[in-house]
Amino acid sequence: QVQLVESGGGLVQAGGSLRLSCAASGSIFSINAMGWYRQAPGKQRELVAGITSGGSTNYADSVKGRFTISRDNAKNTVYLQMNSLKPEDTAVYYCNADAKRVFGTTWNKYWGQGTQVTVSS
Repeated sequence: QVQLVESGGGLVQAGGSLRLSCAASGSIFSINAMGWYRQAPGKQRELVAGITSGGSTNYADSVKGRFTISRDNAKNTVYLQMNSLKPEDTAVYYCNADAKRVFGTTWNKYWGQGTQVTVSS
């Protein structure tokens, strides 16, 4: 199996910063794209930022210029640096990875358990 474990969430005041981490482990052969999604109460899960194995990135318009996604391929870890946080960034943040398992034949999406980010005004 492939496991994704997030860390770094918490409570922060508006204007503050947080850094999320997500480490993938298990019987991994290869990881392609990784990303961060978020889901606020009563809303659908949305893409926040994504990064390919080659380092190409994309961001939701609402976080451009404030959030930065990066990854360490040697550690199978993806990060999300969040600056200038706003109350509307409050949500559960989920890590996602497109991975192929050892002896596997297909690419599958894997999800972390989520980490709560709360931004107070």
